[in-house]
Amino acid sequence: MDKPPVKMMDPTLAEMGNHLSGAMKILESGKLESEQGKERRKLSWKDIPGPLQGDGQDVVSILQLVQNLMHGDDDQQGHRRMQYVGEQGHMALLGHSLAAYISVLERERLRKLTTRILSDTTLWLCRLFRYENGSAYYHEDDREGLLKVCRLVINTHYEEYATEGFTVLSSKHPVIYQSAACRPGLGQHLCCQLGLPLSSLCIVPCNTMFGSLHQMDVALLDKLIKDDRESGKVPLLLIANAGTPGAGHTDKLSRLKELCVQYNMWLHVEGVNLATLALGQISSTVTAATKCDSMTLTPGPWLGLPAVPAVTLYRHEDPALSLTAGLTSSQPVEKLRALPLWLSLQYLGHDGIVERIKHASQLSQQLLEHLKTLASIKTSDVVSHSRVPPISGGSLRDVLGSLILSIVEDELNSPVVVFRFSQDNSAPSSGGSVEGYFAGERDIIDALNRWLGEQLAQQVPLSGVDVVELEDEGTCVRFSPLMTAAALGTQENDVAALVEKLGEMIPVLCCTLRFRQDFKDEVLQQASLSYIEDLSWPGLGVVRYEPRNTDLDEDKRQQRVEKINSELLKKLMELDTDLEFSCGPEFCEETNGIFIGMATEDLDVAELVETIGSVGRDIEESGKLFENMTEVVRRGIQEAELQLQKANEEKLIEEGVLRQIPLVGSVLNWFSPVQASVKGRTFNLAEGCLDSTEPVYSIKAQMNTEASPDSPKSSTKRFPGQKLFRRHGAGSDSISDTSSVSQLEESFRETAQVQVTDVEEAEVPQENPAHIPEDAASSDQRVPEGQETESVDNLR
Repeated sequence: MDKPPVKMMDPTLAEMGNHLSGAMKILESGKLESEQGKERRKLSWKDIPGPLQGDGQDVVSILQLVQNLMHGDDDQQGHRRMQYVGEQGHMALLGHSLAAYISVLERERLRKLTTRILSDTTLWLCRLFRYENGSAYYHEDDREGLLKVCRLVINTHYEEYATEGFTVLSSKHPVIYQSAACRPGLGQHLCCQLGLPLSSLCIVPCNTMFGSLHQMDVALLDKLIKDDRESGKVPLLLIANAGTPGAGHTDKLSRLKELCVQYNMWLHVEGVNLATLALGQISSTVTAATKCDSMTLTPGPWLGLPAVPAVTLYRHEDPALSLTAGLTSSQPVEKLRALPLWLSLQYLGHDGIVERIKHASQLSQQLLEHLKTLASIKTSDVVSHSRVPPISGGSLRDVLGSLILSIVEDELNSPVVVFRFSQDNSAPSSGGSVEGYFAGERDIIDALNRWLGEQLAQQVPLSGVDVVELEDEGTCVRFSPLMTAAALGTQENDVAALVEKLGEMIPVLCCTLRFRQDFKDEVLQQASLSYIEDLSWPGLGVVRYEPRNTDLDEDKRQQRVEKINSELLKKLMELDTDLEFSCGPEFCEETNGIFIGMATEDLDVAELVETIGSVGRDIEESGKLFENMTEVVRRGIQEAELQLQKANEEKLIEEGVLRQIPLVGSVLNWFSPVQASVKGRTFNLAEGCLDSTEPVYSIKAQMNTEASPDSPKSSTKRFPGQKLFRRHGAGSDSISDTSSVSQLEESFRETAQVQVTDVEEAEVPQENPAHIPEDAASSDQRVPEGQETESVDNLR
């Protein structure tokens, strides 16, 4: 069989592809602008903006500028977290360039080309996601398709809406229903764009007794629709979820479709689980989405395609109403929105598309299976489908829901895994107490889960985990590979690393939760410390040092508290310890507090609190000297002035009046000089008095040098390599006894040295008040040979 003849490629298209390939290499190289380039731009004309100076710039320079703007603030290449752009991503980027090139074709050729692109892409998407006989609307904002569908439904229910406008809505108010688990702000956006009052939006609560807490309550929805119809309102549209934004749960779409048919309503479905429609095996709940009236797909995140539009598939028989609603357009240029997706789908092919979606689903299953093997993890499929009725204000329900590290999952094959940490109180604790644990438990657990999610996202960035706030479960960690895996390039080893880090962090979280109450009890026993109850802090706790002086007014006292705690925080941060000390979050209600981070198993809480109190007291005592410095200096200056005045008077009496006359005094001093002695004075800041400088030069300077204290030593004895606030060999009594004995022996040794020094000093006679050490004397005066014995005997 003969091969089809090879046609020559358009030179413009070939050049465009080469330019795109070169541009991507420059942008992904990470090479910043050279110093010569910066100097050249700096020396250019100042009257014209820099990029417009001269006769223009080449493509490489412009791309270099874009690259600098993208990565100029990054210190290191490793800190960048950009989307992984593969060959399929290059095809999507090429589509935008081709759209600009194709738009300059002649009108008839442009119409044929855009019609072909639009029809092919729509057919492929409908076949891939099992949506038969559908039309497609391509849009940049993923909410835009639902907005156009709402306009279509309004025009369908209100035939005179096109001519009468909003006046036809005054008699029969339209109602749009959405689940409480929908993404926030969606209904408000629709009402704002459609010009409808917020009363036209009806939020349907989720299940409270049976089924998932993230599924729409179908029975309650039926009741709400009946009430609205009886009051003269028109139910227009129902927004359901095939994968809620928070937990990835799917509504009972088949039952919701029956209600929509019964009440002549439009059913719109959106969610991440719609991607699984392209797989061979699909859950029955997601399969029901193929019968809905419209659905919104986001193939960009699912397939790792940058800058491709979202797609809304819909079924409607009247093309005129679709054109009126804006779902179709007669402008060929607008049809080119599908060009990047048209190119990318052809490049990937059916197998490539299914493989990427299947890979993301397998990553979810892999993480789910790993989490189930951990002893402290229990999946919530049993709890979710057999709800505990709320009793006593829901207290028992909250307690049962927080005793385990649970995973919120809709079905076994859900592509979204949401898990939450909580202490398992069934296991006996080794050290620390759990009394008072249930007081504010929900807020504490939420704070710890928020810290857990942030740490996992930071240490395993390729996993794509994030933190999500759920109404019933609280703060959870979410793993949604369908939205992140294709862009980040997540693989199975990344999931394994995520599980490994999770296993390392769970003991830290358990210890922190266990030691929080012990830390609070120890702080309350310290009179100079106050415990700050901050349930949103993911750490050991918050403490503040309170000065003992209470005779100051409130403003001065607050300034003193702020100064002492600021200095105390600096001292604590300089200690050799694994604990983290900080001033708290940026937007924190508590001020002047010291926030202590996560704890480990060997933490000595008592030593930690004692150290904070002792360091705070030292700072307060040293601060008193500086606070009284003004008064001490003022009194010293007054005393110095008095002594100077007295010295002048004595000088006048000693020298006589004639010597004070300028000319006569000079003559007398020349004939009969006066030997006046200068009396020096020194100001002692510690005692606040003036002293003579005579003993300073003879004895006092040497004694002060000898008696200067060494560097302060820690009173707590530690083993080599042991950091502060750690119990060496926690739980071992033998090590504790040995350390106590060694400390006792060392204290005895230090006491013996002090006693020997006292005995040697007692041998010095009373007529020698100044004790001059031998080494100090030898450093000041050299003794001739032969007189050393005599000098020593004289001293004795």
